[in-house]
Amino acid sequence: MFGGAAVEYDERTMITTGIGYDIHRFAKGRRLVVGGVTIPAAQGLLGHSDADVLAHAVTDALLGAAGDGDIGMHFPDTDAVWKDADSVAMLGAVAARLRRRGLRALHADATVVAQTPKLAPYRETMRRNVARVLGVDRRHVNVKATTPEGLGALGRREGMAALAVVTVARAAKRTSRRKGRRAAGRR
Repeated sequence: MFGGAAVEYDERTMITTGIGYDIHRFAKGRRLVVGGVTIPAAQGLLGHSDADVLAHAVTDALLGAAGDGDIGMHFPDTDAVWKDADSVAMLGAVAARLRRRGLRALHADATVVAQTPKLAPYRETMRRNVARVLGVDRRHVNVKATTPEGLGALGRREGMAALAVVTVARAAKRTSRRKGRRAAGRR
C-alpha cells in the first residue's frame, strides 16, 4: 500500500530512509506528551513546543528520508508561532508537505527511551496517532519503549529520548502503454 492505494514498484521507484533522534529533559509544571498522548506524570518535558520526543524523532526521520532539512529548520524554537505547539500537528504538516512533493511514508519504527514513566499502556494509542498522521495502516508503524537500565542521564530520570526510522517512497510516474503506442504511431 502506498498512501492508501496499491502501487506497482519498478526500477524507477525511489525508496529512501531517514533517521530521527530527539531528547528533552524533564521539567515540573509541564504536561508529559509522547506520541500525541498526554500521560499522567509529576513532570513533563521541557521544550519550545509540547516537547513530544516521539513526534519530534518521527518528524526528523521523515524530513531526513525526504532530504528536506530537520525539525529545527521548519519549526524554529526562536519563532513564537511554535511555542507550546502540538508536535503531532507539526508531524502532520511535514507529512502533508512531503505528499505534495509526491512522497509517501511506507513504514515507521520508533523507540522511546525513559526510566520512567512506564509507556507500555499508551503504546497502541501512540502507534495509531503516528499511523493516522503519516497516512499509513497501523501495521506499518511500530512504537517500542525501553529503559536505559539506570544508566546515564536518562537512567537518572532526567529526561526522555526517542529514535525513529522512517521509509518513504516516490512512485515513478507511469505512462500508459496505450499513450505510448499512440505516440509511437505518430512518428
